Amino acid sequence: MTSPAANSLWSPLRLPAFRGLWLGSAIYFTGNAMQVMAASWLMVELTGSSFLAALVQTAVFLPMFLLALPAGVLADTTDRRGLILKALGVQVGVLVVLSVLALLGWAGPAALLVFTFAAGCCTALLSPAWNTSVADTVPREDMPQAITAMSIAWNSARALGPSIAGFVFAWLGAGWVFALAVASAVAMMQAVRIWPPAEHPKSPLPAERLWSGTVAGLRYARHSPMILAQLLRTVAFSGSGSALWALLPAIAAQHLQLGAAGFGFLMGCLGTGAVAAGLVLGKLRARLGLERLVAAGSFVFAALMVIAAFVRIPAVVFVSLAIGGAGWMAVMATFNTATQSSAPPWVRSRAVALHTVSALGSFAIGSAFWGAVSGLAGLPFALCLAALSMVAGVFLARKFPLRMGDAQEITPVALWEDTFIANQPLPDDGPVSVEVAYRVNTGEAEEFLHAVSQLRASRRRDGATLWRVYRDLGDSSRYVERFIVASWADYLHQRSRGTLADQELEARVREFLRADQPVTTQRYIAER
Repeated sequence: MTSPAANSLWSPLRLPAFRGLWLGSAIYFTGNAMQVMAASWLMVELTGSSFLAALVQTAVFLPMFLLALPAGVLADTTDRRGLILKALGVQVGVLVVLSVLALLGWAGPAALLVFTFAAGCCTALLSPAWNTSVADTVPREDMPQAITAMSIAWNSARALGPSIAGFVFAWLGAGWVFALAVASAVAMMQAVRIWPPAEHPKSPLPAERLWSGTVAGLRYARHSPMILAQLLRTVAFSGSGSALWALLPAIAAQHLQLGAAGFGFLMGCLGTGAVAAGLVLGKLRARLGLERLVAAGSFVFAALMVIAAFVRIPAVVFVSLAIGGAGWMAVMATFNTATQSSAPPWVRSRAVALHTVSALGSFAIGSAFWGAVSGLAGLPFALCLAALSMVAGVFLARKFPLRMGDAQEITPVALWEDTFIANQPLPDDGPVSVEVAYRVNTGEAEEFLHAVSQLRASRRRDGATLWRVYRDLGDSSRYVERFIVASWADYLHQRSRGTLADQELEARVREFLRADQPVTTQRYIAER
């Protein structure tokens, strides 16, 4: 049973490093939200086009789709502190130029999209390293609440940032909003300098390269049922829900007849509801469970989109947005927590990156899609279609159920066989064929085959490209497990990625083996 302390937001916030990084995040997220609001509203003022306003959201989040996974590889294999600071430094330069252009009145539609996209690239590069670094500052039992606290910071920024930006925009113009975004990035740089991320443990293994590390992350997600389910569910929810976020400027201007300050308040209502949900999310998750919480949040947000499609009374829309923001927070924080808690340390940043790709990549593509639908068929049709899509996504739970990873599934451990080769191949040599031979007890072949088949997912997940089990036609008690790994370096990495759960699987296999016949492993390197 989960203890009340485990559901308390104060547990991670008592730790100085987490608290400092959390505060830096809150400031940075607020600046980003201000920048996006100012760019969206400036685009509406310049063009009056709901499609171009929706493209601002695409420019913000499309970089996540393009860069998050390579950024996750870098976060898992290089200096996280350096990566975060370099990305922030470039972002400061980009925002300085954008603010100067806006102050001089030279920021047209093309410039808004280009510089917004460039700033989004910087955020995409630092996000996996940042998220993993923050999670590393707390014990595993506090990770769900740490992620919820970071979600509260992000959603508080969504509540405060647009509201602040709306008033600054109306009073001083877009240029000063972009200047405040510069200051927020500088504040985050200072937080990273004071509380730097933990360094990667030194490893004697060859360093993973960008391409092979990217393939390894994708392979892990493909062959991990928990991660795959969470990512697919995230794509469905975020892609449907992006309609409201992308079309909110048009809703404010066309349906509710609001100005910049009113639009900022609309976004603030969404963020306020999300923050309120975050304060009780741990208790709700413990009481309802993952699936019921996700279903409830999805139905609430779908109802909000229908209300936004037809209701022209601002007060009703404001209240509905706050309730819908709570539903959004409940679902997205649950997906994020489930993903991070289900990935072992060697691939955690890549899992975070894939969650980001799933959430914000589908958000970016969905924003463009729903903007186009709105332009062709009108706002009410686009929002109602998005609501139906979100309700349909709830039924993915039947085939792709959610669950949190257990500790043994992510705890690294050395597996049975040590790898000792007198003349080590070069890291790039390969492919490598591995043959593991077993002698099975008489009458237990079926039980053995069932147990050994459970190894397929872990072998493929950790690096194998092909996997099969063979029966020796000359000896009915002898079975051979064979799998292929792309290179010697990949094989060494595969052996280092075992977990307690994998060790338990191998122990289960050995229960059906003859005690007088040891398991033997042969390795072969391709020559032609």
